[in-house]
Amino acid sequence: MRSKAVFLDIDGTYLNERGLVPDSAASAVRAARRNGHQVFLCTGRAIAQIWDHVTEAGFDGVIASAGAYVEYRGEVLFHQSLPRPVVEHLVAFLGDHGIDFFLEANSGMYGTSQTRERIMTAVYGEAADDTVMADLAVGFGQFIEKFIVDKGLVRDDINKVSFLGSPMTIDDIRAEFAGELDIVPGTVAKFGTNSGEMSLPGIHKATGIEVILARAGIAWDDTIAFGDSTNDIEMIQYVAVGVAMADARPEVLSVSDMVTPPAGEDGLAQGFRALGLI
Repeated sequence: MRSKAVFLDIDGTYLNERGLVPDSAASAVRAARRNGHQVFLCTGRAIAQIWDHVTEAGFDGVIASAGAYVEYRGEVLFHQSLPRPVVEHLVAFLGDHGIDFFLEANSGMYGTSQTRERIMTAVYGEAADDTVMADLAVGFGQFIEKFIVDKGLVRDDINKVSFLGSPMTIDDIRAEFAGELDIVPGTVAKFGTNSGEMSLPGIHKATGIEVILARAGIAWDDTIAFGDSTNDIEMIQYVAVGVAMADARPEVLSVSDMVTPPAGEDGLAQGFRALGLI
């Protein structure tokens, strides 16, 4: 089999519902790389949100912030931040409309103490079982630990912005930022209905993949991607074989070439086996 380039979304694809890497998924990544394939993380998360346990299996590169940051074998190939006037606009608008949000940079997550408390509630919710709490603390708890409060929200190093459970519809927010930002529903279900991600127009996971293919000399025919969320659509459509997790959003399932079980049911490993990667 020819060497393939495999691009993996993180939340809901490589990680299970508690934010942990299933042993079968980590083993599949290691085995695929031993077989000569290259495996990349391709996520909406910023670099600061990719915890050590996520990268432990070893990867050939990462596309972060939904395409705004691209790294290949330690070399930064692309990095695009939001213009300061756009950050000023979104900070003022979201604040004025009572929408909790956080700004995502390579250096960390920036927001208010109120947003931090809301994330804490979203992460732990009604969980009472000690084992579940411990898993959540590892999987999602670092969203709280890495959160930087009241350090100035208008910054020059912001790659992307996420908002949580907005009282406004996503369409209304899109209308406000038409031409300035692309806005898609959020990828972390725990953040609630009308959660979303805001990024620069024309930058998405597929543009990051193009950057890596050009640098690494990988043919398009040898590309595979796994995903489950709205920000995976361009990636799934772009690669030669787009794989959706069975619990993916309907619009992702509709553009995929193949479906594999959910992350918590060893779906990634099953998908790797079906495609002959392992």
